[in-house]
Amino acid sequence: MNWLQLISTKRLGLEDLSQANKKDERTEFKRDYDRLIFSAPFRRLQNKTQVFPLPGSVFVHNRLTHSLEVASVGRSLGDDVARLLIEKHPELADSLVGEIGSIVSAACLAHDMGNPPFGHSGERAIASHFAEGEGIQYKGQLTDAQWADITHFDGNANAFRLLTHQFHGRRAGGFVLTYSTLASIVKYPFPATEATKQKFGFFTQEKPLYEKIANELGLNKSNGGWNRHPLAYLVEAADDICYEIMDIEDAHKLKILSFEETRDLMLAFVKPESREHIIERAKDTYDQNENIVYFRSCAIGALERECVRVFVENEDAILNGTFQGSLIDHSCPLVHDAYETCVKAAKSRIYRSRDVVDTELAGYKIISTLIGLFTNAAMNPQHAYSRLLLGRVSSQYDVAHPDTYVRIMAVLDYISGMTDVFALDLYRKINGESLPMI
Repeated sequence: MNWLQLISTKRLGLEDLSQANKKDERTEFKRDYDRLIFSAPFRRLQNKTQVFPLPGSVFVHNRLTHSLEVASVGRSLGDDVARLLIEKHPELADSLVGEIGSIVSAACLAHDMGNPPFGHSGERAIASHFAEGEGIQYKGQLTDAQWADITHFDGNANAFRLLTHQFHGRRAGGFVLTYSTLASIVKYPFPATEATKQKFGFFTQEKPLYEKIANELGLNKSNGGWNRHPLAYLVEAADDICYEIMDIEDAHKLKILSFEETRDLMLAFVKPESREHIIERAKDTYDQNENIVYFRSCAIGALERECVRVFVENEDAILNGTFQGSLIDHSCPLVHDAYETCVKAAKSRIYRSRDVVDTELAGYKIISTLIGLFTNAAMNPQHAYSRLLLGRVSSQYDVAHPDTYVRIMAVLDYISGMTDVFALDLYRKINGESLPMI
């Protein structure tokens, strides 16, 4: 793979449109960013759970704030990588390599847009409904690849679908983003039939679109799929950094972790000889939450520098498709060990906390119920109750299509696009637990 081919301003769905007469000072990749941030699916992320229940008196991260922070870290990673690559390869100075920060930032904005309500719990509920629930009755009507799509349902693949799919009644497909931004979002560039640990990059319907992008950008073929676009490593790193570190900060706000525990987790990313100086500087404020904010910035800074170093030092392996693991996996022992300690603390103290588990249980029940009801309605539209349910579904979702797979995917599109609050409200109304105000 080579940088001159990997970074392209060509737009999916507008390949033949000339850029010459455009009167817009923005670069093509900044236009990607703006299209995403002003979109309704992005805005709906404010009511989708990140880890903790949506905020009451204490504000914690939701999918929207998480995505904005990931985009910020992604821009820093991309800008630093671009600067070092141009220093390393002066011949790239007049190329689009300088736009890497904008590409990564836009991809980071979109990376969670395909997540269903209640996050991973929602994903599991969808997959389980078909793999081991009532939905198993449709297996005989689907190909092996189609069955793999729905029994391994994954928000990553759904994000690519949301951004590229031509929904019913629309003249253009998806967001018409640049090839490079779309490729940078796909962390797992293979179909569900090759899925590992539930993760894959695109559904059967979108595979031809990804193949078109991969061929244009010169992505290498690999084991039933393709090698990642190099910038997908930076998107992954930005997500990993923010996910782990910000969950630790939220756990402190919710008093799941003590101030001392949180401080020590954050300072472990910093060289021992620098820690006392950082603690002294933090004493400028008496607010412990502000102290944690400062410690968190030190941790993120250390992770960001290491990921940039690893990317540039392993540029050849990344371009050849031989690089294994994540950028954080290859960080120096100090940073790597500190990150793994945070991962272990999160698994044992945060993700198993009562509020998190209760939210997952409720989310699983809500999504399972909605999937069952709306799938049954789409398959039996002649029933009176089915007509009532389908009357709630927007016309952009082709739930009346003669093909079973298309109908099921339309139901999944509808439900995965819901916010947590909307899904809960609809669940209560369907179960007769609430009525519109009279």
